[in-house]
Amino acid sequence: MAAPVDSAAPVRPRTVPWIAMYHSVGDCSDDPYRITVTPDRLDRQLAWLGRRGLRGVSVTELLAAPHRAGLVGLTFDDGYADFLTDALPVLRRHGFGATLFVLPGRLGGDNAWDPLGPRKPLLTADGIREAARAGIEIGSHGLTHVDLTGTDDLRLKSEVVESRAALEGITGTEAGGFCYPYGALDERAVDVVREAGYRYACAIDPGPFDGPLALPRVHVGQNDTALRLFLKHRLHRLRRRPVEGI
Repeated sequence: MAAPVDSAAPVRPRTVPWIAMYHSVGDCSDDPYRITVTPDRLDRQLAWLGRRGLRGVSVTELLAAPHRAGLVGLTFDDGYADFLTDALPVLRRHGFGATLFVLPGRLGGDNAWDPLGPRKPLLTADGIREAARAGIEIGSHGLTHVDLTGTDDLRLKSEVVESRAALEGITGTEAGGFCYPYGALDERAVDVVREAGYRYACAIDPGPFDGPLALPRVHVGQNDTALRLFLKHRLHRLRRRPVEGI
């Protein structure tokens, strides 16, 4: 579902933005959901981007760029505490930006939604502010990480609207980006995200939906070596239609 296009907005090239999806950065010896990359693997992945003339940026910077060919959106879901200790130093070393999608309803908690574990601590409000001060874009991942397609209207609105208000209270800046938990979206969820005033929203594979409120992303994990990254980067443009109206 495409968002309305502002006729006064500048016309940008028809390119498919490439957005990489990370989660936790740290020890991946016990990683049943394959959500973790080690700092060393992340360092090598970002170095690969740099060698190819690509620069990692936040989603907002990516979508605002008049030419996106040399940019890659870097996103980190869930707001794990290891973002500050293990991911941020690597991003700084490469001079890259990123977007961090957090859960203001689980501040200082853990990933209780993953039944197989292991338990991973989440950022506190102070940790989120520290990431924001470091230049990381902070976006909403909902309040508590629930599948928005399977919840009632009241809970859906709470997860989408209240999470944005909570984040803006924490950081003192606009939270313009949303990330659908589990990558799950439907027309009802997209409509609520739009009504809440988000400028963009990230999914994984949005299916029939497109536009800035249904951005596809590519999972990047511990097994993604240079060859796998090359293939994911080349094939991504074939997955979706160009995003217009941003």
